[in-house]
Amino acid sequence: MRGATQTKWLVAATAIALAATACSTSSKSSDKAASGGGTIAVQLGEPQHGLIPQNTAESEGAEVLNALFAGLVEYDNKTNEPKLRVAESIESPDSKVWTIKLKDGYTFHNGEKVTAQSFVDAWNWGANQDNAAEGLPFFAKIDGSADLAPGKDKKPTTDKLKGLTVVDDKTFTVALTAPFSQFKTMLGYNAFYPLPKAFFADKKTFEEAPIGNGPFQMDGKWEHNQQIKVKRYDNFPAADGKAKLQGVTFKIYDKLETAYNDLRADNIQATDKLPISAMGTVKGEFGDRYIYKPESGVGYIGFPIATNPATYGKPEIRKAISMAIDREAITKTIFSGTRVPADDFINPLIPGYRKGAMGDAAKYDPAKAKSIFDTAGGVPNNTLELGYNADGGHKEWIEAVANQLKKNLGVEVTLKPFEKFGKILDALGEKQYSGGFRMAWSMDYPSIENYLRPIFSKVAIENGSNYGGYVNEQFETLLDQADQAKSPEEGQKLYQQADDILVQDLPYIPVYTYMSSAAYSKKIKNFDTDAQGRMNLDEVELAG
Repeated sequence: MRGATQTKWLVAATAIALAATACSTSSKSSDKAASGGGTIAVQLGEPQHGLIPQNTAESEGAEVLNALFAGLVEYDNKTNEPKLRVAESIESPDSKVWTIKLKDGYTFHNGEKVTAQSFVDAWNWGANQDNAAEGLPFFAKIDGSADLAPGKDKKPTTDKLKGLTVVDDKTFTVALTAPFSQFKTMLGYNAFYPLPKAFFADKKTFEEAPIGNGPFQMDGKWEHNQQIKVKRYDNFPAADGKAKLQGVTFKIYDKLETAYNDLRADNIQATDKLPISAMGTVKGEFGDRYIYKPESGVGYIGFPIATNPATYGKPEIRKAISMAIDREAITKTIFSGTRVPADDFINPLIPGYRKGAMGDAAKYDPAKAKSIFDTAGGVPNNTLELGYNADGGHKEWIEAVANQLKKNLGVEVTLKPFEKFGKILDALGEKQYSGGFRMAWSMDYPSIENYLRPIFSKVAIENGSNYGGYVNEQFETLLDQADQAKSPEEGQKLYQQADDILVQDLPYIPVYTYMSSAAYSKKIKNFDTDAQGRMNLDEVELAG
């Protein structure tokens, strides 16, 4: 039986999308059932693109996929330790060759049995660069990945990872190119979900109405900018915990204030993102139904180092910007204490985090910042631009950063709002935007490695979340050495050395770490969020 709660990432890993679309419901969406069942509505931002697990690296799509799919492992909500879910066992004698056995009883929502082949087919698709899946970097450690992802202007020489072998319906093996002790921990991330045969027959239809193996199934197609409806999958294994609700509607908002007002009016029953305007009053209004606890996210100011080296190419300029930002004031004044000043690239929830790891770079020192900035020669035209997505409650803190930079560095700062989170991701991914940018990361899986390689490695530039185009060969070497370490302790030390490289180079500036700020109505109970900020919808029940 599954535990009381479960996990996400942002991230996945992933970047954090505090996004959504204008939509205020006027009708009550909670229907009480006599014994279990009932339906509710919850807040969501418009996902970036089609709902394919291997191609979803943002929080809104991942929220829906978390309801539709079950992974090989899940993460304990209190300890973040990986726990077996669809997998019966995941074993390796050397951290290089892994044998994965599946439990009985899991089927896709169209009745197809979940087999070892379901995972192997999904991973082969995600690893193939022709498919341009955002989850591609997560398969880079599997033997043969270079044949499927040989790099820009090259063609894959195969469509199958030679490191994957199906032994029988319930068993497959995974051979990595080198030992990687974190591999089992990775496997709860959505890039490693299985795919049914229907996906390969019609991908366009699938991404609008995915067929998963989780506790909920789609109830119709994704209604863009309006809603995504799911309903309980009654053939989900009881041992994994069938969903208690009959259905959930993800109402899509583009303003968190609108969603919050709908929550207060009980037009929706839960949100895991609150507007800044609610921070000062939400505890008094919702009491125990307000959730406030550490979350795995880190909020950054990012720099397009590759596309705008004239402005952001010098680490001294980036350090000056970092030291000119008053993190304490932003977290207390703008976020009413619902964020914590960041002092490491690693979130405090993750083993390997080091308090104060950023040293002077995270200390507010306007005089020193100005001195470093001037000594480095400043920036062209003495002007900076900061971009942010306007659908996620970021305007206020980005404005505060802009004012601090103006005051402390003497530069002109202009702001560029993007309508939706997906829009700024698209602009950055296509190298069309060259200003500084707001970004965030929530874990795909609870490992220090997940705060390094997916965001700052070379492989993540074209197929991942390295939107700054940052490259440091020493950083790459340390990551590889850490991956192949003989013990978790040795690996952690090497990952921390890679973290030190980031502290030195500052490709992004960590500004704050997240606290989970969620609230729910009196109509429901057993609501919680995990360290990735996802809702535990399969365990929610109507109250009374």
